[in-house]
Amino acid sequence: MEQYIHAIRIDEEKCLGCMACMRKCITQAIRVRAGKSRIIPERCIDCGECINVCPNNAIIPLTDSFTDFSMFKYSIAIPSPSLFAQFDKDITPDIILAGLKKIGFDDAYDSSFACESVSLAIQVYLDNYHGPKPLISSSCPTIVRLIQVKYPELVDLIIPIEPPREIAAREMKIEKSKELGLKSEEIGAIYITPCPAKALSIKQPAEKEKSQLDGAISITDIYNLLLSAITGLKINTKNAKKSSGIGMDWATLGGVTRSLKAENCLAVTGLPNVIKVLDDIEKGKLRDIEFVECFSCSGGCIGGSLTVENVYVSRSKVIKLVEILGETPQQDMDKIRQLYRKNYFFMEAKLLPRPLKPLDNDISKAIEKMRKKQTIYESLPKIDCGACGSPNCMAFAEDVVRGEVEIDKCIIKLKGKLKESTCDLLREHDEKMEVSVSET
Repeated sequence: MEQYIHAIRIDEEKCLGCMACMRKCITQAIRVRAGKSRIIPERCIDCGECINVCPNNAIIPLTDSFTDFSMFKYSIAIPSPSLFAQFDKDITPDIILAGLKKIGFDDAYDSSFACESVSLAIQVYLDNYHGPKPLISSSCPTIVRLIQVKYPELVDLIIPIEPPREIAAREMKIEKSKELGLKSEEIGAIYITPCPAKALSIKQPAEKEKSQLDGAISITDIYNLLLSAITGLKINTKNAKKSSGIGMDWATLGGVTRSLKAENCLAVTGLPNVIKVLDDIEKGKLRDIEFVECFSCSGGCIGGSLTVENVYVSRSKVIKLVEILGETPQQDMDKIRQLYRKNYFFMEAKLLPRPLKPLDNDISKAIEKMRKKQTIYESLPKIDCGACGSPNCMAFAEDVVRGEVEIDKCIIKLKGKLKESTCDLLREHDEKMEVSVSET
């Protein structure tokens, strides 16, 4: 089985085993053992929800820092469109891009253009597609991993178009290589990310061997430095290229679907809501829908666990930006079609399911363990209290079968066992007393 890396880690010194992360985890990837949280690697989809709910800040996102990129001769910042929604409405994207260069990057690329290009490529794909529906967006790596882990039969419905961050990195490396005479590997493309999942998608892409990006810095890590750099910053915007309103809208719920001509589209955010929609797709209920845009974070990327602004405030800022920028396409559709025919936008490899660890590699033993798991489950109270350190009774039954925990960890069963032991002791005591009395 493939070894999965992750973009979060648990600081055991800070972890108090409160189980908040375990209860929130949508894929049941967390257990609490010996008073500390543990992550099951093959189940974790790096959504970052555990970061949001941990009251002790014990779950730490693993992103990069400026020092990690000193190896490159030239560095390019590629910010998520959600970065532009973190500042006051009078701070325009061109000011933020200038601020990124001021804090140390050699260049900064407005990824809203790549977002618009991908929107147009998705439209071409939809126009030429005649297979099962609905198709599912591929831009959120958490959703891609969720489908790989929990809905493997839906993997083929994910549109095989590269996310904008990868397109942006590739374009900038090609452009700067020609302009500066540098090799591609001498140019560092750094993503400014709103969530740990996108950082992970760079370290371990789901769809190819190596990402076009070379690392990621979180919005939370860079925000104060960037805010200081742009305070009072004056720039000449006379010849500046205006950002894409279509691409900027990608930061919020429905941004992708609003850019498409397709009539029957859905846009959904928040993992519980996404799971309801994926359940319906799995049951064949949404075949009249052409395209589903899914984000794991509430409100879209502006709700990522590594952002700083309130998601509703950010949304209003994006709406205002789109209004100012307009929704007229800035990309040439004929050029997009030409690139599309050359497979410029397509993923390098086919997405595959990400299988969970089987109960046993031997099929006959696995079947026997499944029966044992069901038997154990039937003996449990089925109240899903989580006190055992597993998220629910079914997960606990599986953990017992895997030998990861003793069945006595179920407090209810332990209470019953103690009650039985107490009754046995009392009965033994009474019998001894009766014998003693009869002898006298």
